[in-house]
Amino acid sequence: MKFLENNVYFCSNVFMKKFFLLFVAAFLLHSCARLGSPVGGPKDSIAPKFLSSNIDTTRINVSRDLKELRLDFDEYITLKDISKNLIISPPIKNIKRIIPSTIANKFLLIQWTDTLQANTTYNFNFGNSIADNNEGNILRYYNFAFSTGEKIDDLYISGEIKDALATKKSTGENKMVVGLFQVKDTMNYRQKPYYITKVDDDGYYELNYLSPGKYKIVAFEDENGNSVYDPGREKVGFQKESIDFTKSISGLNMKIYPSKKPLKYIEMKEMPGGVTMTFEGHPESVKVLPLNEKLKDFKVTHTPKSDSVKIWFDAVKSEIGQGTTENLKFSYDAKIKDTALTASLFYKYNTKNKMTISNGNALLAPKSDLTIISNYIVNSIDSDKWVLKKDSTTTQEFTARISETNPYQILVQSNFEAGKKYQLTIPSKTVSSFYDKIGDPYRLDFEADKVENYGSLAFKLTNAPTADYWIQLLDSSDKVAYQKYTKGDYVKFDILKPGEYIVRILVDNNGNKFWDEADLDKEIFAEDSYVYYAQAVVRPLWDTNEDWDLKDTRTLDSPRKASTNKNGAPSETKSSEVKTNSTTIVPTNTTTNKNRQNKVLTPVK
Repeated sequence: MKFLENNVYFCSNVFMKKFFLLFVAAFLLHSCARLGSPVGGPKDSIAPKFLSSNIDTTRINVSRDLKELRLDFDEYITLKDISKNLIISPPIKNIKRIIPSTIANKFLLIQWTDTLQANTTYNFNFGNSIADNNEGNILRYYNFAFSTGEKIDDLYISGEIKDALATKKSTGENKMVVGLFQVKDTMNYRQKPYYITKVDDDGYYELNYLSPGKYKIVAFEDENGNSVYDPGREKVGFQKESIDFTKSISGLNMKIYPSKKPLKYIEMKEMPGGVTMTFEGHPESVKVLPLNEKLKDFKVTHTPKSDSVKIWFDAVKSEIGQGTTENLKFSYDAKIKDTALTASLFYKYNTKNKMTISNGNALLAPKSDLTIISNYIVNSIDSDKWVLKKDSTTTQEFTARISETNPYQILVQSNFEAGKKYQLTIPSKTVSSFYDKIGDPYRLDFEADKVENYGSLAFKLTNAPTADYWIQLLDSSDKVAYQKYTKGDYVKFDILKPGEYIVRILVDNNGNKFWDEADLDKEIFAEDSYVYYAQAVVRPLWDTNEDWDLKDTRTLDSPRKASTNKNGAPSETKSSEVKTNSTTIVPTNTTTNKNRQNKVLTPVK
């Protein structure tokens, strides 16, 4: 028994020692396998560090047959939105593969099939796409450059880009880019620029590693991220004069504006009273003729620069689309091509699309007319049969007329008394369009509001436009709440709802009663515009007066005092600056650019 007990004790002891050793080994293996910072240790805040590349350290005389670029880093990296961030100048079109894609690596690999150009400096701008795998620390604005020639070009252009009509700072991704196009006999702005860079969140841009030459500079809002300017869909800014430079330039600032849409036909569709034809590009005039024998009596209405053309007809009388679908064809001439084009739609008369009217303003502001809105163009009214009553009892005199600026509106004027309620009775058949009349009688109820619920706002303008202009008051959603088309250095809005308004001026430089956008192809600037640097506050029963110098450089988002000289007057432009439309250019030989001070750039050895 003694032997047995000793033997069991011995075996148990051996087993416990082996179990302890296995436990220690497993713990050590588990600890070694853990990745990242130890719990409770300092957080990694250092961006990945570039170590080496597959290109010679001088990065010159690189073979034109090079098909890939490999960059090695000191830690595992991931790529964030590489397709949006990576910009290669000049462009390499046929990119075959980019690594890493989903799994982290200690290297970045870009492969292509193109043959590189001779004696050319290539710049790979990775933006903010490179980040470490653990903490996501970004290697900001990382650039890598090499040359197929004997030297790396080192010229640059830098400056700031602003949205001329922006009323608030964007909280999303800044999609603006700046590009240089090589000047040729025929300029093609529908391709990627020869050099291109992104604009950062502060509006700053920098084009690096440029070769001397003659270029056109263009800034645009690259909404779809394809690095190609899309007119009519993306805002644009440019210089008419080309840049022929042998020295670096800083302070080349530009503003972007909405761009003019190319003129093109979109579609036709059924509408109450006929059909509507829509266009892009604001046609000045459109001629339309029906190609169906049954459609002989018709009216065509189109306001110059409007994107829609209305074709009115009596579908019942002409027996068009009654109970069945009918193919209607039209020829149109909108100056898109030298000859007239055709359009068609399958039309069926909708019995629900009758002529109706409604009350445009149930609460009537002081000193304003009652607005009646129709879904048909109003051709005539018989207002002698209408009845206006105050508080349902007292009949009141009034006048009514079709609006001169909007044929879908009727304006009713009377001595409306504040705080009183009114009813306007409109019998059937007393409001007419071309081929229809309102079939039902209407009673419109409304109330005249009190003057103490409103305020006024006036502007005294310095350096006011010499041409006519629109001054607009925008609400918080950037919709036009009030506007006036006027001229001169003083303008006043008498009856305004209390609130905070963004104030904007659009100048009608060419006098065509339409604010024209920028046209890059024809090198036509957008018409002038201004945004007041502060929100205008309207209070009940208050007369608010504002002084606005249109040369004031303050912006709505970040108001700041304009620079002044020792006498307190605004500073004059330095004689070394070259002023252009919406741009300021400062030639420089010094390295004072924002990127060169604050951003990580790859040193060229």
